[in-house]
Amino acid sequence: MSKNLLEQLREMTVVVADTGDIQAIGKYKPRDATTNPSLITAAAKMPEYQGIVDETLLTARKDLGAGASEKEILSLAFDRLAVSFGLKILEIIPGRVSTEVDARLSYDTEATVAKARQIISQYDKAGISKERILIKIASTWEGIRAAEILEKEGIHCNLTLLFGLHQAIACAEAGATLISPFVGRILDWYKKETGRDSYPSAEDPGVFSVTKIYNYYKKFGYKTEVMGASFRNLGEITELAGSDLLTIAPSLLSELQAGTGELPRKLDAAKAATMSIEKITMDKATYDKMHTEDRMASEKLDEGIKGFTKALEDLEKLLAERLATLGAVSAA
Repeated sequence: MSKNLLEQLREMTVVVADTGDIQAIGKYKPRDATTNPSLITAAAKMPEYQGIVDETLLTARKDLGAGASEKEILSLAFDRLAVSFGLKILEIIPGRVSTEVDARLSYDTEATVAKARQIISQYDKAGISKERILIKIASTWEGIRAAEILEKEGIHCNLTLLFGLHQAIACAEAGATLISPFVGRILDWYKKETGRDSYPSAEDPGVFSVTKIYNYYKKFGYKTEVMGASFRNLGEITELAGSDLLTIAPSLLSELQAGTGELPRKLDAAKAATMSIEKITMDKATYDKMHTEDRMASEKLDEGIKGFTKALEDLEKLLAERLATLGAVSAA
């Protein structure tokens, strides 16, 4: 019996689930899973995960004691909720879960480091080794510097909201464990910029960007892994078959599972090593110059941070409403 596309992809690429939906993770059995503020907020709104939200709020209230204010309870619960989802996900998967630092800290190196250590501490108290956690940090210059500090402490990082080669090179030179270049969001930008409705998969600007990054890494022997993310269609995934990892939403995992036919390897480390590629020396001045010149990368990074910040603000409101409901129930 011939293998479906998902089975074939798994033979050359680590498949990761891009969701906070624990049931979906259980269905597709990925090695790893990634979350972000938008995914956690979406999952927290689902009735089937109300128990996780309530448990996190009630535990925060209990730990702080009777004199704690609503603001203090919400702050602690907010900090813990992504870890609460992460712990549930780790019960299902054999590998690692990515948990994101507050996007509002993206331009603050010290605050990002402190928040990452706090997240790792929460997992540690729950008996989870830091080897099973990837701390997600936005690929700003400040975020990359935070990752450099954390990696030296043995805290592994996933650099996200990555749209340009300059970000990727800076991440690799900082020793980041993994990067998540955003394929679909790059496509979104180019479609809006050009007025085109679509691109053939082989000409997709997001696919082109990740391929370029992958080949650069393999050419120069960087250990940082490439994990394509933010896919809009099946073609983007199949064009990146052979990438170190791909993090894929449940809807597209379903399409892959239902898909048939031959899936050829598109990215190959051995071939990349033979390519003629110019090496770029990366420092802050070069990063800033390349970032300014790459309008797509600069606009999408800014937009991504604002989007994740909005999701966090929505999550704070959701927690406040739920805490009020729990308070009313306990008072009754």
